[in-house]
Amino acid sequence: MFLPLVFDPGERWEYGICTDWVGQIVEMVSGLRLDHYVEQHISGPLGMTDTGFLLPADREARLTRMHRRNPDGSLEVIPHSFGQTPGFLRGAGGMHSTGRDYLRFLRALLHGGTLDGVQILRPDTVDLMNQNHMGDINVEVMRTVSPPHSNDAELFPGTIQKWGLAYLINTEAGPAGRSAGSLAWAGLFNTYYWLDPTKKVTGLILTQLLPFADQTVLDTFARFERAVYGL
Repeated sequence: MFLPLVFDPGERWEYGICTDWVGQIVEMVSGLRLDHYVEQHISGPLGMTDTGFLLPADREARLTRMHRRNPDGSLEVIPHSFGQTPGFLRGAGGMHSTGRDYLRFLRALLHGGTLDGVQILRPDTVDLMNQNHMGDINVEVMRTVSPPHSNDAELFPGTIQKWGLAYLINTEAGPAGRSAGSLAWAGLFNTYYWLDPTKKVTGLILTQLLPFADQTVLDTFARFERAVYGL
C-alpha cells in the first residue's frame, strides 16, 4: 500500500515510525533478528538481564499492571495490550525492562558509550547522536490522533526543541534543572528519561499508565528532576 506524504521531507518535523525502519535496517545489515542483535551488542554486554523484546513466561508474574486514568482522575486497571511477535520486532518500542537495567543503558550513553569497562558505542558516535540533525526545523507539538492512548504532548512548552539521532534536544536550560543541550524522550505508557551531558546527570521515571503525557506523571517527573538537581 502506498500512502501520500503529509509533507515533503525536510519541510517540517512529524512524530512517526522512523525507528521501526531503523530496526529493520539493523536486521538487514547484521543478519540478526533485532532482539538477538540487541542482546549480543547492548543489553548482554551491559548486564541488562531483565531487558528484551519478548517477555519470557517465567517473568510474566513480575510485569507491572497497566492502568488508565479516567476523566474524574481515578485510575483503573486495564489489560496489558502491547506485545511483540518474533516476525516483526518494533524498533520504536515495546521492550520490557526495569529501572535498574535502563539506568545502565542511560549511564553508558552519558559516558560516551562505555560503562564499567564495557563499550557499546564509540564516543564519536554518541557525540553524533547528541547533535541537532534538523537544521532550522523545530520539534512541534504532538497532536493526538487517539485520545485514549495519548494526550497532546509538548515536553518543553515555549522552548525551541531540536532532534538528534535518538532523542529530543532542549536548546535552553529546563525549569527543573537540566542544562541546555540535554537529551530526553519518553514511552507511550508514561515513561520518561533525560540525559544531561553537561552536568553528567541522568534519570528516569517509569509508570504503566494511559493516556500518554499524563499531567500528574509529568508534574511528578518535574519534582523528581528538581530533587535530583537539589533545587
